[in-house]
Amino acid sequence: VDRAYPRSVPGVLKISRTLLALVTFLCFVASKAHEVYSALAGMETLITFLFLLVYLLRLDARMRCLSWPLADICNSVIAALFLLVVCLFAIIMRTNKGTLAGGVLGLMLLVLCLTDAVLLCKKIRLDKGRGRSAPAK
Repeated sequence: VDRAYPRSVPGVLKISRTLLALVTFLCFVASKAHEVYSALAGMETLITFLFLLVYLLRLDARMRCLSWPLADICNSVIAALFLLVVCLFAIIMRTNKGTLAGGVLGLMLLVLCLTDAVLLCKKIRLDKGRGRSAPAK
């Protein structure tokens, strides 16, 4: 277990994304919003939590068959796109206050997703500049 990861900037960002996605999911479920809203927030909670576990348990270093930062970037960008569309619809349609709150929290989650993607891009660029992504001989 990587005990330093939860205190690092990427770790705090992942934990924040997971908690905000969970709160967004709970807002959509409690307000009985359209199932798509709840499904997106629930999937984002689950996927972000799984990435958090991968980094926390250092599985990214053990399973080198996949570029984990690149997969995480793809997840963040795709989640941001879906969140933009779904949360804007939730805010525009605002059937009740729970749906409106979920939409606003979802847009905040979108900002965290984009921030995470930018930090991961910088990390990949720095690692590549140092030669860490070069295959071992």
